[in-house]
Amino acid sequence: MAKSLKLLLTENVDNLGIVGDVVSVKVGYARNYLLPRELATTPSDDLIKDLAAKRAQAEKDVAALRAKRQELIGRLDGIEITMLRACNDQGHLYGSVTQQDIAAGLEELGYNVKPREVRLAHTIKRLDAYEVNVKFDSDLEASIKLHVMADREMESDEREEMEFDNEGELIEKKKPAREKPAAEQAEA
Repeated sequence: MAKSLKLLLTENVDNLGIVGDVVSVKVGYARNYLLPRELATTPSDDLIKDLAAKRAQAEKDVAALRAKRQELIGRLDGIEITMLRACNDQGHLYGSVTQQDIAAGLEELGYNVKPREVRLAHTIKRLDAYEVNVKFDSDLEASIKLHVMADREMESDEREEMEFDNEGELIEKKKPAREKPAAEQAEA
């Protein structure tokens, strides 16, 4: 039994091809996705000729989309966005910042970016500044700066660190003498 099948695309299919392309796909993908949705059919010379006009239009659309994305990459590169998130006192977020969140933040700023075009190297679960890639195509990508900030005023940790000697005994630190206020010094 054949593991792959040659089909003629009757519609544009993301990450596969445009109208009129003859593609080789796995049998399961063809049987479960392409054929039931009428996105592809068995190739023949007559069908290829019939789809020539539709293919020419699809090529124009792809070229226009690429030009639009190149312009968007130029505007996006180096942009900085800030997101406020709920977190605990150590800076750990209660939820993570997702691709959808970043895409929505860019959308608010007027940049039309889909969540699948936002590429995160790892999950964002802490307050910090992150470098995020927005990748439209293999050669079309921009880098944006994401600042994840607390949605409230964070309490600063003013405690002193404890120090131990080689035997594990606590090293007592002398507390600095508290200076007397100027009014008390004048009385003395």
